[in-house]
Amino acid sequence: MFPIYKKELQSFFYTPFAYAIAALFLLLFALPIANMISDLGKNSSVSANVMPFSFTEMFYSVILYFIFLLPILTMRTFADERKNGTEVLLMTSPVSVAKIVIAKFLANVTVYLFMIAGTLIFPIITAIKGEVVMSQLICAYIGIFCWGLMYIALGMLISALTENSILAAIIGEVVMFILLFIDDFANSGFMSQFPKAQSVIYAFAAQPRFAYFSEGFIRLSDLTFFASAIIVLLVWTYIAIEKRRWNRG
Repeated sequence: MFPIYKKELQSFFYTPFAYAIAALFLLLFALPIANMISDLGKNSSVSANVMPFSFTEMFYSVILYFIFLLPILTMRTFADERKNGTEVLLMTSPVSVAKIVIAKFLANVTVYLFMIAGTLIFPIITAIKGEVVMSQLICAYIGIFCWGLMYIALGMLISALTENSILAAIIGEVVMFILLFIDDFANSGFMSQFPKAQSVIYAFAAQPRFAYFSEGFIRLSDLTFFASAIIVLLVWTYIAIEKRRWNRG
């Protein structure tokens, strides 16, 4: 399993891919912070030396950017294996399909951690110049980590089901965008006419669960939701790849 994990990391870090996507994420991450500071600076009621700053609002803004970046991160996971003709070698290797899926998942998670690690500079600077509510910040990072892992698993599943990496990215963008606003649809006036269906749809919404993390709360039910979603998506990915393996004979 480790050789596959190492190979995947090399495909990210031995090319500009991981660095480019991390740089783009840091740029997008900095934009809401700059906008917040700019808006606070225009507020005459705010002291010239002290400005209230909330990482909660920042993390809410960042989620939308992840919708565009995570499918780009995961689109090559399995689709490129078929495009480059290396899928046959992968499927005939002595490594089990389960270990292949886990290795690729861990490689994507490692790149994701690399992206998140770069953002730590912002709370560090904020802590030096002001005050940071550490409990809220830690919970927000745990929440965005769990949220990202779930969408990485989803992106891998989509990549396993498609033949083209670009197509995998486009489908991933659409699916993740729909899931991001599924709670708004559940709370709409139309769905309020169907309370049972509304409760079922709302149960699959990740956004409200992330909201608790960003506000400084960690609930066992939310951790269970993300863990269950990740496991289910990885199992589906395993089934999709195993089916292709058997179809090849």
